Amino acid sequence: MSRGAALSVTDQRRAARHSVDHVAFAEHRRLGDIKVHIINMSANGFMTEGELPIGRGERITVRFPTIGNMEAHLIWLVGDRAGFQLERVIRQDEFLGLVEAIKPNSRLRRYR
Repeated sequence: MSRGAALSVTDQRRAARHSVDHVAFAEHRRLGDIKVHIINMSANGFMTEGELPIGRGERITVRFPTIGNMEAHLIWLVGDRAGFQLERVIRQDEFLGLVEAIKPNSRLRRYR
């Protein structure tokens, strides 16, 4: 007997993302401080938009409001968009506080 529709892995991933419009500073081991424009965020990663002087597999440490520094590594890069995976998953209560602090962008597409 079914207990309702099961979400696919893709649906589960999208359900956890929030559209944002946040400029952060990140530290790179070779380049020092670089600016990243974060356009969506989840508890375990984020997407940026804009040119980046780094390549796939490289790591940065991002300064986030409310939760402090978090290490992330570049997973994918397509055009001027890049996807980063955080070194650790942000706890739900911390994540909700962070999303509130960086003010979700209602003009951007919502991932649901």
